[in-house]
Amino acid sequence: MQRLINKSTAIRPRVIFSGIQPTGIPHLGNYVGALRQWVQLQHHEHKDTKLIYSIVDLHAITTPQSPEKLKRWKRESLAALLAIGIDPERSILFYQSSVPAHSELMWILACTASVGYLSRMTQWKQKLNLAPNSHMEDRPAESRLKLGLFSYPVLQAADILVHRATHVPVGHDQQQHLEFARECVTNFNHAYGECLVQPKTITPPVHRVMSLSDPTSKMSKSHKLARSRILITDTADEIRLKISSALTDSVHGISYDHALRPGISNLLSLFSIFDAEKRSPEQLAQAYSDTHPRLFKDMVSDAVILGLQGIRTRYIELIDSDTHYLDHVAADGARKALQSAEETMGMVRTAVGL
Repeated sequence: MQRLINKSTAIRPRVIFSGIQPTGIPHLGNYVGALRQWVQLQHHEHKDTKLIYSIVDLHAITTPQSPEKLKRWKRESLAALLAIGIDPERSILFYQSSVPAHSELMWILACTASVGYLSRMTQWKQKLNLAPNSHMEDRPAESRLKLGLFSYPVLQAADILVHRATHVPVGHDQQQHLEFARECVTNFNHAYGECLVQPKTITPPVHRVMSLSDPTSKMSKSHKLARSRILITDTADEIRLKISSALTDSVHGISYDHALRPGISNLLSLFSIFDAEKRSPEQLAQAYSDTHPRLFKDMVSDAVILGLQGIRTRYIELIDSDTHYLDHVAADGARKALQSAEETMGMVRTAVGL
């Protein structure tokens, strides 16, 4: 008996997309929160799954950037991704600006996107240090808000949709943006027919790495103290120095309590992330409850140094070597990404009538 297959219900291979802004060498929070999962997906996903990772340099210019610094940061970000284990033969790795279709689809999506929805997004307010209940009409926002910063969720949606991504790894702080991407799909498909794919969420393991000097805040490059963060290319001595100077407390022993002991709890979380025995922070706290904090910091340092082993050496080899390899990776990734994006844009242009 001949079986008819409906193409619309045929199983579609998974396409996973994620991006990172080029802010130079990633810190431990970037690595643990996202980048390490990118590497793991290369090993855990089926070989037919398309993995697409972008250095989203167009997003970087939504706030003022030095052209020289941006150019350097892009290169450092590319070298860092290769150093941690992103395989350009397994994953498509490219600079966002190398694929014009991202910007083209952004404009098309912007023509059906809701300004009201965008105005309720939180990140443009955070970037301008405005209150969460601020409005575009308020004087501080009106005088400082640029169109690029306001509308960058549309570009973020285009990044995902132009590659027909079926799944996107999204942390808690980016959930709102993926919901907006789904809204863009709904609006476009309602206007022009079923063309774009609704992306689903991949929820990565929750690993929030906090600042070493302010353990109530996330680790960040914007913090004025360099010792507040560990870069993935830090030397063993630099890691030991930063962890030894991490803010803790004067309470005896080791215990896990974010509210009462945020510094010690952050170190326990770091230890757990890189622990060879895969113990939870609570289990580690119980195992080392009577340990002096100074000795415990040494143990945390050992675990982090081992967990980052080899990354610094590989990064230096890439960044200091002849530029041809990095240029080749970027060009080859752009070629693959252009092909991926064009498949979608051909359908979109036809649907719109362009």
